Amino acid sequence: MHGTGVPLLTPFDDEGDLRENELRELVAWVEDRGVDFIVPCGSNSEAELMSVEERNRVTEIVADEASVPVLAGTGHPGLRETLRQTSLAAEAGADAALVVTPFYFGHDDDTLADYYRTVAEESPIPVYLYSVPVFTDVVLSPEVVGELADHENIVGMKDSSGNLTRLQRERARTEDADFDLLVGSGSIFAAGLDAGADGGILGLANVAPERASEIYRLHRGGHDAQARQLNTKLVELNQAVTTEYGVPGAKAAMQARGAPAGAPRRPHRPVSDEVRDELAELVQAAEQ
Repeated sequence: MHGTGVPLLTPFDDEGDLRENELRELVAWVEDRGVDFIVPCGSNSEAELMSVEERNRVTEIVADEASVPVLAGTGHPGLRETLRQTSLAAEAGADAALVVTPFYFGHDDDTLADYYRTVAEESPIPVYLYSVPVFTDVVLSPEVVGELADHENIVGMKDSSGNLTRLQRERARTEDADFDLLVGSGSIFAAGLDAGADGGILGLANVAPERASEIYRLHRGGHDAQARQLNTKLVELNQAVTTEYGVPGAKAAMQARGAPAGAPRRPHRPVSDEVRDELAELVQAAEQ
C-alpha cells in the first residue's frame, strides 16, 4: 500500500442505514480523482458505530467496486472480534487488514506485541498496524513497531499520531524490513513523506482526493518543496474536516463537492448551516 489512501466515509441515510448504491458511487468518485488505495471501515468510516456484519457488508461492496487495492479496517477492542472481522474481510475480497490497537482497557507493550502477533498468525491476509492515540489513548511505541515489523505477515502501519519525531523513529526501526509506513494526518503528509513514509491514509483524501494525491506525486517526482507548499494550503481544510468538525464536517464538505457522502450516524449530528458555508469556502479555496 504505497501512495495516497482514503479512509472512505460511509454513506448512511437519516435513519442510520447504509446507502449501498451511494457507497458504490463513492468508490468510483474517489478512484476517478486519483487515490491509490481505499480503506473501508476506518475511523473516518464510523466503523466503531457499526456491527461486525455491517462492517463486512461495507467491505464487500468496496472490494466489489474498487479497481485499486483495498485495506479493510478490522480491529476491535477484543481479539476474538478482530479475528472474526479479519477473516470476513478476507472472504469479502480485501487485500489486507488494518488493525487498530486494542482500546478501552490499558495494555502494556508486551501485551500489544503479543496481540498483533496472534492476529498476524491467524489472519489469511497481510496485517497493517494502526495507531490512533487521539481516539484510543493507546500509543504503539517505535520499539514495538520495530519488533513487529519482522513478522512475515505484518507488512505495514498507519501512524495517526501526527508526531513526526515518532514517525522518524518508526522508520529508523523498520527501514530494513519489508514494511509500509503510512502517514495518518493530512496536515503532515508532505513532511511525513520527507521523513521516509511510503504514503498516507488521509481523511483529507475524502474531501480533496486530487490534491492529496498531487502531494504524493510531487514528492515522488522530486518536487519536495512544491509538495510541502501544496500541503500547507490544505492544512485549514484538513483541520476542519478532522479535528474541528470530524466526520459530520467531512461529509458536509464532500456534499459541497457533489459527492455522495450521506448523513453522519448518530450520536453524530449534521453540522450547522454556518459551518456548512465555512466548509464550502475551504473546499473552494483548496481547489484553486
